[in-house]
Amino acid sequence: MQPPPDGGMVPKPAEPMPPPMMQPTPGPMIGGASLPGYGAAGCGLGSIIFGAEPGFTQVFAATTNATSWSQTFGISSGTSNCASTDTGLLTAREFVESNREAFAKDVSRGSGETISSLSTLSGCRSPQAVGRNLQKNFKVIFPSARVSNTQVSAAAIQALRADKQLGCAQLI
Repeated sequence: MQPPPDGGMVPKPAEPMPPPMMQPTPGPMIGGASLPGYGAAGCGLGSIIFGAEPGFTQVFAATTNATSWSQTFGISSGTSNCASTDTGLLTAREFVESNREAFAKDVSRGSGETISSLSTLSGCRSPQAVGRNLQKNFKVIFPSARVSNTQVSAAAIQALRADKQLGCAQLI
């Protein structure tokens, strides 16, 4: 057997690369700080069990969050992958957008779990006053069934910000 024409050695095939490790999905950056990574279902027990993997898995995560009430509790207490941050405005928006159906029912009544949680997240003085304010602004917050989640959250937060008596310190 003769050596290759250039007199060198035949290169050895490259070793196969190990499969990449799954990394947690980082959350959005706010003021240089990364928010917790969780999927579209939001934080709560579902995010701990099912993670941030996109797709149908988020339906299971959302169902777990809803049936165990872990999202509401986690947001209020800073547990269940619902880390407390100084981004009250962003957290309030995400909460309203993630809980739109329950929020709409509670706003129409002027009270309920989502209003209490939003009051806590927003640093408002009184959930009862927040409920009255949101109920009074129901047609502004939900002008039609086709309004987007982003429009709903923006209108709800605007209604809370406009009433200085509520003292929603986290929405400044």
